Amino acid sequence: MLKLHTYFRSSASYRVRIALQLKGLTFESIGVHLLREGGAQHSPDYAALNPTRLVPTLQDGEHTVGQSLAILEYLEETHPTPALLPPDAPGRARVRALALTIACEIHPLNNLRVLQYLTQELKIDEAAKTAWYRHWITLGFTALESLLASSPETGTFCHGHTPTQADCCLVPQVANARRFDIPLDAFPCIVRIDAACQALDAFAQARPELQPDAA
Repeated sequence: MLKLHTYFRSSASYRVRIALQLKGLTFESIGVHLLREGGAQHSPDYAALNPTRLVPTLQDGEHTVGQSLAILEYLEETHPTPALLPPDAPGRARVRALALTIACEIHPLNNLRVLQYLTQELKIDEAAKTAWYRHWITLGFTALESLLASSPETGTFCHGHTPTQADCCLVPQVANARRFDIPLDAFPCIVRIDAACQALDAFAQARPELQPDAA
């Protein structure tokens, strides 16, 4: 059985949970609490499994894969049906570009270890941390909204009318924005796609509050 080392509130873990659910794959969820007792990701056992000390980590028998987008690609290659990438090269490139816009341009600036550095090392207060978070989400969503709203390839979902890797990345980032009370009125296309995703059971089952390690 697949094993997913995950943290319920981790956006990167959330992406992979969505993909696993969309593909109908059974997996064991192994919680890695990023905050308790200094963070379980720093334990010797987990560091040996994933030296980056990040979640998620997927174990498939003797194979171990870190980094959420690499895991999505691994799942696509090992379990190609249903596909989370379009059949054509331009479509696959577009989906990957949308996913990378979220995973590489928006999410890293608001990741837990960045926020902890801001408060613990640079000593910024909570108001300044929140302003930082909102700035990068808003900047990133402004670009993403333009990419989605201006393309005829955008359909019910980020690309066409079936979910793709881009939607796996979008939904967790929208959830983060809502958790920090970031207004989304300026992003109607993003909000519409998120709603379409949330109507599907696979996305609902992957929600943070429903995970075994949620606390």
